Amino acid sequence: MTPAKRHEFFSRLKKAMPDPKSELDHATPFELLVAVILSAQATDKGVNVATAKLFPVANTPKALAAMGEEKLMEYIKTIGLFRMKAKNVVAMSKILLEKHGGDVPRSREALEALPGVGRKTANVVLNVAFGEQTIAVDTHVFRVGNRTGLAPGKDVLEVELKLLKVTPPEFLQHAHHWLILHGRYTCLARKPLCPQCVVREQCEFKDKTPAEPPAKKTRRVGT
Repeated sequence: MTPAKRHEFFSRLKKAMPDPKSELDHATPFELLVAVILSAQATDKGVNVATAKLFPVANTPKALAAMGEEKLMEYIKTIGLFRMKAKNVVAMSKILLEKHGGDVPRSREALEALPGVGRKTANVVLNVAFGEQTIAVDTHVFRVGNRTGLAPGKDVLEVELKLLKVTPPEFLQHAHHWLILHGRYTCLARKPLCPQCVVREQCEFKDKTPAEPPAKKTRRVGT
């Protein structure tokens, strides 16, 4: 994809979604960190249902560390891998208290040292909570980057680094939100909605789905 195409690609996504936001409900950097840890192999909607009950009871490192794994599991048991996630969230909360004064760190190295936090989670927190120009590559961003020709890569790190290199600077802050939402609602895995896609002219996917033919009207025969 040429630089001109990439610029138009993001311009159109911005026009369609002028103020993109994370779909994980949160009010603080810590709530966001917990929500992103819980969202691994789970839907944002499912996480929001769980955290709507959890956060009014415990939404700080001190409260979650005191709650412990067993009680936390009762709140998040509807989410996949909830036992491991409860263990990670409690351990992460204790480390924040012991090493960071209860605050979420603003460095990638410190974030990735926390239990349950990988590169993608760190990128989300750095971008959404602290305004860093990072790009979190999940399955949606990976698919869009490869399918459209925007930033092809064999793994998520290669796609991330390529996106950071080729995304026009004015779009970097919200780039991963636009790509996630585009992949989630338009550039679907099984059957992309190409006829209604705002970037179909810039997209280099060779097998675009055609528009559905109009339904034939049945003629009623009088009796």
